Amino acid sequence: MVSSQNLEVKPNVYAAICPSRDVLALIGEKWVSLIIGALDGRVLRFGELKRICEGISQKMLTQTLRKLERDGLVRRTVYAETLPIRADYELTELGNSLLPLVKAAKLWAEMNLHQIEKNRVSYDKRN
Repeated sequence: MVSSQNLEVKPNVYAAICPSRDVLALIGEKWVSLIIGALDGRVLRFGELKRICEGISQKMLTQTLRKLERDGLVRRTVYAETLPIRADYELTELGNSLLPLVKAAKLWAEMNLHQIEKNRVSYDKRN
């Protein structure tokens, strides 16, 4: 991974050396998109996110939330005075700015699912 701190590059995802590729890869990850979408307009706890994002493992949810927190897309608020310790997750301003893209991708996937499934069947029959 190329760090933008070590190298000043005009952002260009088509340039192999550009760190914006890492950002593009991040937002293209399945669990990232699902977590961002789940947090749309609400604050959720870990267990609630795990229930909403069906199929995600505890390990993957933990890793993805840490990554999103590190990148400033998700804010984690810990309430240490409660037992067990409670942590809430919510989108930051930067995370909210990603919502239109996530919503558009979700809508596109749901609208085109059946056509893509048909295309796959057709392709597989030919190959």
